Amino acid sequence: MILVSTSRCTVPILLILLSLASVGAHAGEAAEEGIAAYYSNVFQGRKTASGARYDKNRLTAAHNHLPFGTRVRVTNLKNGESVVVTINDRGPHGGNRIIDLSRAAAEKIGLLHRGIGRVRLDIVETVAN
Repeated sequence: MILVSTSRCTVPILLILLSLASVGAHAGEAAEEGIAAYYSNVFQGRKTASGARYDKNRLTAAHNHLPFGTRVRVTNLKNGESVVVTINDRGPHGGNRIIDLSRAAAEKIGLLHRGIGRVRLDIVETVAN
């Protein structure tokens, strides 16, 4: 681990670099592949981690580390259908999923019947912090 000392504190630079790498995706990059699911209707109207209310009819999603406001193309690997969603929540929590989609987003890519499916995430637009 690399440490940088200042007159006030010691900062573990490696940890800072690792945290930046986890949100360092750029537009056009394939972020990851894995399992997607969608939110139950029970979450309709509840606040998300970003403070926005969940609306099952909007094209939104939850991701564990992409910044809020990031737009991601989600492609269903089984049928090739894709949708662009905006990250406005954190999750998925538990399981082996990489993203939780709104009901509308899941419907657009054909995930409603099975409830889950293998997807690819591609960054469309990132948000400047």
